[in-house]
Amino acid sequence: MKTSLVVSFLKHTFHEFRVVRGFEITSVIILCVGAASCFAADEQSLLTGEELGAAYQAQWNQQLNDEIDARIEKYRKCDALAKGFAPGSTVRIHQVESAFLFGANLFNFDQFPDHEKNLKYRQGFRNLFNAATIGFYWKNFEPVRGQNRFQPGPHDTEEFWATCPNPTAQNEWRRPAPEPLLRFCEENGIAVHGHVMIYPPYHPSWLLQLHGADLDAAYRKRIRDLAEYYKGRIPQWDIVNESVNRSCTSEAPNDDICWGRKNLEVPKDYTFTCFQEAAKMLPPSVKLVINDSWRPIYPPFIRSLLARGAKIDVVGIQMHIFSRKAAAQIARGEKITPNNTSWDPADQIRMLKDLDTLGRPIHLSEITISAPEENPRGEEIQARLLRDNYRLWFSWPSINRITYWNVVDHVGLEILPSGFFAKDMRPKAVAWALDRLVNHEWRTNMTCPADADGAVRFRGFKGKYLLSGTGVDGKPLDLTITVQ
Repeated sequence: MKTSLVVSFLKHTFHEFRVVRGFEITSVIILCVGAASCFAADEQSLLTGEELGAAYQAQWNQQLNDEIDARIEKYRKCDALAKGFAPGSTVRIHQVESAFLFGANLFNFDQFPDHEKNLKYRQGFRNLFNAATIGFYWKNFEPVRGQNRFQPGPHDTEEFWATCPNPTAQNEWRRPAPEPLLRFCEENGIAVHGHVMIYPPYHPSWLLQLHGADLDAAYRKRIRDLAEYYKGRIPQWDIVNESVNRSCTSEAPNDDICWGRKNLEVPKDYTFTCFQEAAKMLPPSVKLVINDSWRPIYPPFIRSLLARGAKIDVVGIQMHIFSRKAAAQIARGEKITPNNTSWDPADQIRMLKDLDTLGRPIHLSEITISAPEENPRGEEIQARLLRDNYRLWFSWPSINRITYWNVVDHVGLEILPSGFFAKDMRPKAVAWALDRLVNHEWRTNMTCPADADGAVRFRGFKGKYLLSGTGVDGKPLDLTITVQ
């Protein structure tokens, strides 16, 4: 993106791009039907590749982008039909919800030192995301045995964080009690993902004193506590996080050694037993997710669990650029694998095809894209990296959710400018890039005439729509339909 275009674009206030939700007038389910007679025009991107290396632009070449566009057209849009309008009348078609889930973690909810920044965080989240990951790290959720932090405590307030001299040292930093976050999501139509039931490197200190059968029982109780409290209120959970033993290369992988801390005891075959316990305790409608970063051993590991009867509904895959240097190398088109994963689109496609052999939807569960430099040029490069990769991921038919990790700079890995907002909640170029995709390019809004039979036919992105026009009786008619 040229700087002049960035400045021009940022003259708009972020408030203008709020996601409209909550229409519920007349509900009709519309499936893909027939040929389309109306199409929404795509907007031209403001981003260019001038700041990127020739090798990067060769990777993201015109042929690849044409293939991405074709997949988006094929898999993310369909033809719809709605009836009941006056023949020849004009119908306004407004998409109010996307079927695809664009999310981020909600770890810094109400944790900024003043009320205005917390409001901007909430508003920015609503503007960009229709899905949220809420943290349940055992270490922070049950720091005292038997005392689960379901409800907020004295540290879960704006007042506490406004006066706290060392926020990052607090047990609750980036680990707020979940109840206020759940209410925020439910009030705003944001889909919730729970992360995570079992993650050995983040066990509470008291658990480290347990061994053998006592340790196994504690794992089962942990799963039972969460399942019994939330039941189906949280529709999707990471059951086990990063359990693949990195040293294992066989076709029968095991997880008897915690990769993060080799001296940490874990129950034998704990990934399988945890999925079994979760399937027993949670309603069948709740999706059970395995989550890890990419290595060739990951699909065989999952395949072995499925063959034994583990209920794994969704496969999670992480992609993190955890350094400015790595971001600069990727922008130049260098072949590197931060966090075990290549960001070369050809390599990504091979990875996705490998994961597709498991026959499960894919959740891009943790995404980090750092700016290579903390200045306008670096922010523009970060925005281009996000735009190119989100287009690839959105086009891939088995991916049903993309979850970015940290919304604000310097709150996860404190050295990283990887958020959509600077620490003062200023929206960066990457925020406008995502907004342009999810609220404009991948939304269908247009007018269309009703035909002689009072039917409106259009092609649009899958999701919920409000159709407004004149009914056959001459009165205003509003229909809420779902295109899927």
